[in-house]
Amino acid sequence: MTGLIAITRDVSPSIVDCELTHLAREPIDVQRARAQHADYEQALQRLGCTVTRLPASADLPDSVFIEDIAIVFDELAVVTRPGAVSRRAEIADVSAAVSRHRPVVHIAAPGTIDGGDVLAVGRSVFIGRTSRTNDAGIEQLRTALAPYGYRVRPAAVRGCLHLKSAITAIDDRTLLANRQWILEEEFADFELLDVDRAEPMAANIVRVGASLLYAAAFPRTLALLQGRGFVAMTVDVSEIAKAEGAVTCCSLIFQSK
Repeated sequence: MTGLIAITRDVSPSIVDCELTHLAREPIDVQRARAQHADYEQALQRLGCTVTRLPASADLPDSVFIEDIAIVFDELAVVTRPGAVSRRAEIADVSAAVSRHRPVVHIAAPGTIDGGDVLAVGRSVFIGRTSRTNDAGIEQLRTALAPYGYRVRPAAVRGCLHLKSAITAIDDRTLLANRQWILEEEFADFELLDVDRAEPMAANIVRVGASLLYAAAFPRTLALLQGRGFVAMTVDVSEIAKAEGAVTCCSLIFQSK
């Protein structure tokens, strides 16, 4: 029987020491972050996922953001080489987990990619050029995907950490975007739905099969989505957001084989 799989990783007790690029450091309540993460996993289950949680490690403060370590396609999984050196110790556990479901290809030095910079919409794969993802990594991903007919499309990112901080897919035709952080002409093949101006961080939404999961922190943009006929389940990820995380960051979601 096939279905959706979601791989997650527990919140590290050292998340307070996470990498930060665009946000000022704030106190993080670790217990509250864990409770929010558990609610997030329960939401994934309600939306039809079988959730596999990897254990936390005190030595890996950012490891709850498992999306950065692998990109799972129907045909293979690409295990990344994160741009932050401190995160490269996360690779082994995530590689072992995804290898149970897909053949695995690894990004090698000097390439770097964070999964948060990779937005796959159908056969189009947009990759953000950021401080975490370089051209060598983009070329390696293009090579890995070439046999399967994917079109790899580099994308400019400004003012935020990852491409998916600025734009994500609502469906195969519609993208939720903060146009201040992207070049909209690079996404001309798609319809862009703008986040509310008062919610610049609101462009991150995760597709769970045919459903949507969204952060409760963005009610104005949620109302815009609802006005267009989209329905999203919401979760509170406010503590996780202090570590520059969002709803896409905390899981690897893919179809089982």
